[in-house]
Amino acid sequence: MQNEPAEGEQIAEDSLRVVSDIEHWLANDSMEALIYVGTAIGIYFLFGLLRGLVKKLIGHPDQLDPYSWREIIARLVHKTRSFFLAAAAAEIVTVAVAAPPGVTGVVEFLFTIALVVQGAIWVREFVLAIVQRKAQEPDEEDSTLVNAIGIIRLFINIFVWGIALIVILDNLGVDVTALIAGFGIGGIAIGLAAQGIFSDLFAALSIIFDKPFKKGDVIHFGEVVGSVEAIGLKTTRVRALSGEQVVISNTNLLGDKIRNYALFQRRRVVMTFGVIYQTSPSQLHDVQEIVKTTVENVQGATFDRVHAFQFGGSSIDYELVFYSESADYTEMMQRRHDIMVGMAERFAEKDIDFAYPTQMGFLAGPDGKPVDPREVPVNARIE
Repeated sequence: MQNEPAEGEQIAEDSLRVVSDIEHWLANDSMEALIYVGTAIGIYFLFGLLRGLVKKLIGHPDQLDPYSWREIIARLVHKTRSFFLAAAAAEIVTVAVAAPPGVTGVVEFLFTIALVVQGAIWVREFVLAIVQRKAQEPDEEDSTLVNAIGIIRLFINIFVWGIALIVILDNLGVDVTALIAGFGIGGIAIGLAAQGIFSDLFAALSIIFDKPFKKGDVIHFGEVVGSVEAIGLKTTRVRALSGEQVVISNTNLLGDKIRNYALFQRRRVVMTFGVIYQTSPSQLHDVQEIVKTTVENVQGATFDRVHAFQFGGSSIDYELVFYSESADYTEMMQRRHDIMVGMAERFAEKDIDFAYPTQMGFLAGPDGKPVDPREVPVNARIE
């Protein structure tokens, strides 16, 4: 408690010293002071002319393409305030002229405050312009980013002006350590209280800017496969292939693996089929050519390979790989259907039978030798 009066007295003494230095400078070096002020005013007007020239060259933001880079630069130029130009002019003259310490200290302090405020204005305007530029992209129309502009603007304002306030208070001699610690503790408390809300919000912003998927994409998440209908600030809504709408938390959605089928250029299809063991070796050779020709005759299908790959329990198994030259699922299924029907027709012409799970029983005589049941008389009696 005893330090507070001492600090107050120190501030009062410093203020009186500054006033005394300025009075002494004006009284004893009035010509130098006039030159100083006149030069600062001249530099200020020069800055103003340069700002006006740049405005004229770039154009007014309202007359440019919305959120183009030129329009963003024009907005920054128009947001350059006169108080910053005046403070910058005074700072330049102070550096060039040997002004009294009191004058130098005041000018440096005012320039620092002006620079912090002007910098905050520029940063706020630039970040908001980038976000709004992103929201104006064709695929972002009516998206969550457009709907979230208001809350994003609020967060940007709080962040930018919060930092600016801390810097200004620090230059005023205020101990900001306790203030920063207080903000940190308060932020932790708010974060813990609204952990779920903030997590979903930041997950939504991650989806918007990182774009693992967008509205209209078909995604596979967990056991859900469907089309993205809306990306909200807390949840994403997916229309499942079975028809129902599935609402998924954004945090949970980004915490798992997502398959985005909208990024397909073409679909790779793998089919397996089998022929019976009674198929002759020459027919087995024919299978490859028959399947290849069948696939090549289907429009939009590209043949890759077909091979016999194993002796199954009741069949000789083949694997066919082909590509459907579009991302559309229905078109892929139609091409698969056409290939299967074509294979069935060609196999029937070549007397090649598809295999299906069967069991075969063998008869043996008393001596253990196999007996063909077709050779046994119908009225024969087996002892």
